Amino acid sequence: MFRGVNNVNIDAKGRIAIPARYRDHLIHHCGAEMVVTIDTEERCLLIYPQPDWDDIQRKVEALPSFNVAARRVQRLLIGHATDIQMDNSGRILLTPPLREYAKLDKKGILLGQGKKLELWEESAWVTRRDSWLDDPSSLTVSEELQSLSL
Repeated sequence: MFRGVNNVNIDAKGRIAIPARYRDHLIHHCGAEMVVTIDTEERCLLIYPQPDWDDIQRKVEALPSFNVAARRVQRLLIGHATDIQMDNSGRILLTPPLREYAKLDKKGILLGQGKKLELWEESAWVTRRDSWLDDPSSLTVSEELQSLSL
């Protein structure tokens, strides 16, 4: 289970260190094998443990290929999906196309999202987060969310 906000540094080779609190879970849950892909709505990356990604990929592949929106999602999510192994130092190497998509350079934010992590360029995350906080009316709340009590 991933939760919390973590500042991470991206080295010159495109590596980030996975926070220590997530490493044991990743080693036990997926043998430190992960999949990184792009988010189709925001300029950030999605990082999944391999077994969780496999479930998502099966669902995405099952979408009707003649549906334009479904085909778009298939191309973007599966097309950018990259298998990544965490090394013995707890680092993962992000490929240049993934770093370019999310505009990652030196500083990032690793955001826990339950079964996955999101990786944002730091200033992009701060801007997006602040825009959501400054204008809550920009978020449409479904009936399902309205029934949730925190």
